[in-house]
Amino acid sequence: MGTEDPAVRTRGLSKRFGKNVALSRLDLTVAPGTICGFLGPNGAGKTTAIKLLAGLYRPSAGTVEVFGRDVTRARDTVQASIGYLPGDFTGYADQTGRRFLRLVADLRGGVDETFVAELAQRLELDLDRRIGTLSRGNRQKVGIVQAFMNRAPLLLLDEPTSGLDPLMQREFRRLLVEARDRGQTVLLSSHVLSEVAEVADDVAILREGRLLDLRSMAELRSGVTRRVDLSFGDHVPAARIRQVPGVRNLSVHGLTAQVDLAGPVGELLGAVLPDGLVDVRTHETGLADVFLGYYTKERTDAHDLPQSPVGPAPDPARLG
Repeated sequence: MGTEDPAVRTRGLSKRFGKNVALSRLDLTVAPGTICGFLGPNGAGKTTAIKLLAGLYRPSAGTVEVFGRDVTRARDTVQASIGYLPGDFTGYADQTGRRFLRLVADLRGGVDETFVAELAQRLELDLDRRIGTLSRGNRQKVGIVQAFMNRAPLLLLDEPTSGLDPLMQREFRRLLVEARDRGQTVLLSSHVLSEVAEVADDVAILREGRLLDLRSMAELRSGVTRRVDLSFGDHVPAARIRQVPGVRNLSVHGLTAQVDLAGPVGELLGAVLPDGLVDVRTHETGLADVFLGYYTKERTDAHDLPQSPVGPAPDPARLG
């Protein structure tokens, strides 16, 4: 595994289950020592991509590499470099958390018991209770400890905060940042915008098995500027509006055009004044609006990738 290799690289990665396409032609590169968020509603393909990276599924097409190693050809070697938390973690109901973690540690060739104890303390986890008696949140804590405890170069985490209360979610985010600071790479799958936005360096946005966009969080935050409503007298010059730099996510409602605008409003106004502009209203947008723009029917950003029809937008509450 060369130090120059990306932590994750997929090319044309696809997975079918019968006639169902779970993941379609995913091209993704994740740099070492970063946190990459997989964001999308349920059914977007996040879990399928995680399991392909973990070597739990074989691709239907394309390639998937971890630190330069083909996951299919070198699965054992790759899995030794991964800390994996499945979205449906249950553990062994009849074992205590401590016994379960020791079993996993033995399979990995041993771990630092002091670090295990530290993780359990920070997560307020009683390791001497049987897993089957634990609440959902406490079972999830056992899963988090087993993913983090060997300080693997790559962490694959699927909906990791499911069942955790807000205080534990905050502590978990601290663990993520500390892992990145140690040089570990994190792939964090979630449908909760706030969880990803707080810690991620980059974000991959998925819908219906396709990658809609891959951008740095800094780029996405730069798009949090303003929403502009433009009202016209007899027609909306949609084509002209699309050509204005900084215009994103155009939607037309009657004689009103609504856009997300990154940058000054002057150039936009100058472009549409000759077309009978009668009213302008502006208001600030939030990060959630930027993400939801990826799921609307009208797409104007030149970087937006999907060509398949787009259905109804997801519930904003599920994206943060």
